[in-house]
Amino acid sequence: MTVLGAADVRRNLADLGTVRVIELSHVLFPGQEEFRLEVTNRYVEELQPFYVGKRAPDAWYIMSEVALWSHVGTHMESPFHYLKDGTDIAGVELDRVVGMCQLVDFRDKGVAQPISREELRGRGSGIEVGDIVFIRTDSGHYRTEQSHDHPYLERAAIDWLVEDRRIRLLGVDCSGIERRTEPAQPNHETLFKNGIPLIEHLAYLDRLTRNRFFVVAVPWRVKGLEATPVSVVAFEKAD
Repeated sequence: MTVLGAADVRRNLADLGTVRVIELSHVLFPGQEEFRLEVTNRYVEELQPFYVGKRAPDAWYIMSEVALWSHVGTHMESPFHYLKDGTDIAGVELDRVVGMCQLVDFRDKGVAQPISREELRGRGSGIEVGDIVFIRTDSGHYRTEQSHDHPYLERAAIDWLVEDRRIRLLGVDCSGIERRTEPAQPNHETLFKNGIPLIEHLAYLDRLTRNRFFVVAVPWRVKGLEATPVSVVAFEKAD
């Protein structure tokens, strides 16, 4: 079991003072997503026989069956996604997905344009050792045919985040961090070999008014799962 330092959390939130709470995850619509998401609602006794007689004939008392792909919507990927012996989503440590986050702006980057180490160091000068890092590109085009059109991070940029800044979690507002013509996934592998989860398809980054805030992004704890949709919540200092 991972124990997050409660004192550290309290200190970070206390430093923020009065906070605004912003959700940074897409709302999902069954049947309308790129990846499979199906929801079937049933009366409770259809799924659990011991509920027979416990629901009045006209009562709305239901349970839902859900079928989904693990990468639907705003989702977190664990090392198990690329490493057979890597940590699965149930094993991602709590202190990797809760903490201070630095937002780095690359909205000027176009489709298939690189984000270099030098650019990331310059614009990400506020990144502290051990931070969560979110990258904003506004290129997500979520739920459209252009949903995979985005810039990418050069390997050296990822190396800087991992080796110099020792980040705990990386998130982007698009479908990936790789150059799409690359035959492999070197950026994913570098992150995962260092135990760093990745969030793709962050949403509503335009609602943030500050580049530094506190984040909670706890994944669905399912053994043997390599990724899962995740709710990402930011707490930023209010004006």
